[in-house]
Amino acid sequence: MLLGLWIARNLNQVRGVMVAGASCLLVLSIWLAVYFVQQRAAGNTDTMLLTYSIPWFKPLNIAYSIGVDGISVVMLLLSSIIVFTGTFASWQLKPMTKEYFLWFTLLSTGVYGFFICTDLFTMFMFYEVALIPMYLLIGVWGSGAKEYAAMKLTLMLMGGSALLVIGILGIYYFSGATTMNVNEIAAMNNIPAGIQNIFFPFIFIGFGVLGALFPFHTWSPDGHASAPTAVSMLHAGVLMKLGGYGCFRIAMYLLPEAAQELSWIFLILTTISVVYGALSACVQTDLKYINAYSSVSHCGMVLFALLMMTKVSCTGAIIQMLSHGLMTALFFALIGMIYGRTHTRDVRKLGGLMKIMPFLSVGYVIAGLANLGLPGFSGYVAEMTMFVGSFENSDTFRRACTIIACTSIVVTAVYILRVVGKILFQKVADPHYEELTDATWDERLAVCCLIFCVAGLGVAPLWVSNVISDAVGPILSVINM
Repeated sequence: MLLGLWIARNLNQVRGVMVAGASCLLVLSIWLAVYFVQQRAAGNTDTMLLTYSIPWFKPLNIAYSIGVDGISVVMLLLSSIIVFTGTFASWQLKPMTKEYFLWFTLLSTGVYGFFICTDLFTMFMFYEVALIPMYLLIGVWGSGAKEYAAMKLTLMLMGGSALLVIGILGIYYFSGATTMNVNEIAAMNNIPAGIQNIFFPFIFIGFGVLGALFPFHTWSPDGHASAPTAVSMLHAGVLMKLGGYGCFRIAMYLLPEAAQELSWIFLILTTISVVYGALSACVQTDLKYINAYSSVSHCGMVLFALLMMTKVSCTGAIIQMLSHGLMTALFFALIGMIYGRTHTRDVRKLGGLMKIMPFLSVGYVIAGLANLGLPGFSGYVAEMTMFVGSFENSDTFRRACTIIACTSIVVTAVYILRVVGKILFQKVADPHYEELTDATWDERLAVCCLIFCVAGLGVAPLWVSNVISDAVGPILSVINM
């Protein structure tokens, strides 16, 4: 796809190459999900499927190792859906459309590579490939204080990457392994407990920065608010999931004794993230900032549920990663479409949009209901699974944290219903809005795809839950050993 975009000369060719590439990736991801379910139904209980490894740099035992389990499959499917819908959300983007799609594709490449790699070095390499394009995508094609937001995002995420380098090197050298393969290091499980306690914070905080862990979340609202629509979709919908995935797959899986001993510290921080993000969303007046702080809260829930370390809570955390990715992508797509017409995201300056843009308004209502956890949508399935699994712990401290985190559900309903009532159902705020048009065909396609996925996961979550649960079990068996 990158080569095709480089060769393409005119706008239609660029769009055609991007759509073709995104469509192929979506089809392949759906095929992979179906294949994975079929293999499980046939009794194939291997932890990883479709594995492949080839030596890359022998002096450091680095290999290009890939493989997928249930968690990887779900994340790849999410990434493909967001890239596909984000392509249509960027259909009218100008100027430098080809350059924009080149960087957008490079960002997507990093995400795909991270989710399929099983080698620590190559995972980190693809992690960096996914982060670096964000600076240009926001700094060049963003809006508002885009240079400041791009610089802040890049510096904070690079700081997290520096912590990851220290943690990865510590795991490699103190494990005594002759490989950087994640599964092989976990099987050895011979890193001394004291060493684990040293390097666990480096890994967890390093990935936690991208997962909006308090107090390292401050880059997120500014980055979301300044990014172009499709970049916000991919950023919040997929890129932030690298944080939760890395915390579970690397920090907790490879350093299980430290995860048990130090989890209480990060449980406090994630509980703050959940409640603080929801409360901050209540006082925002910019639609993107509202959704950005909502993402801080919902991504905090992911880390919170993972740290509870029960099978139900961890399964719910992965479902939440999928659910939030779809919901927040839908939100950012709709906000971008509304902003493109009204040229404002200020809640105080919007009103009466249901009368003027009925399709976009109905889509916004559906996204809001899913976000606050209405039964029948993905948000309800994810939140119920996370909180029920978290409350399974008999420990008083963990149950208290769960109860505090549950208060965010009420706060979420407050800011969602307030915004929906203000911008959609009050009187038309500006007479010029009467002249505005509703969604175009490309926008309708993107919105309908995301709504279908959000509703589909809410109505039929069992197959996703089973696939994730099968993958979570072996990891938890190491963590809770």
